[in-house]
Amino acid sequence: MTEPRDIREKRLAMRSMRRGIKEMDLILDSFARAHLADLSEADLDLYEALLAENDHDLYQWVSGQVDTPAPYGPLIARITEQARGLTRPA
Repeated sequence: MTEPRDIREKRLAMRSMRRGIKEMDLILDSFARAHLADLSEADLDLYEALLAENDHDLYQWVSGQVDTPAPYGPLIARITEQARGLTRPA
């Protein structure tokens, strides 16, 4: 059974704001609110895979402390742009 798009978006939004560290709660919740509805199915698949990654790794990718693995590069760039002002002044 295929999950309806609206239900999937709600589930991913919840997973975006209930992370292990507060910084990623703020960053991913902001991104999810602004962009989940606009993501293609392929991008939603990638975002869902990203949410399975460790929060400390995600934070290092978003903050530029560590290079982002290839499949996540463009998505992390979008998340980083959305996070401006949340993680550092714009």
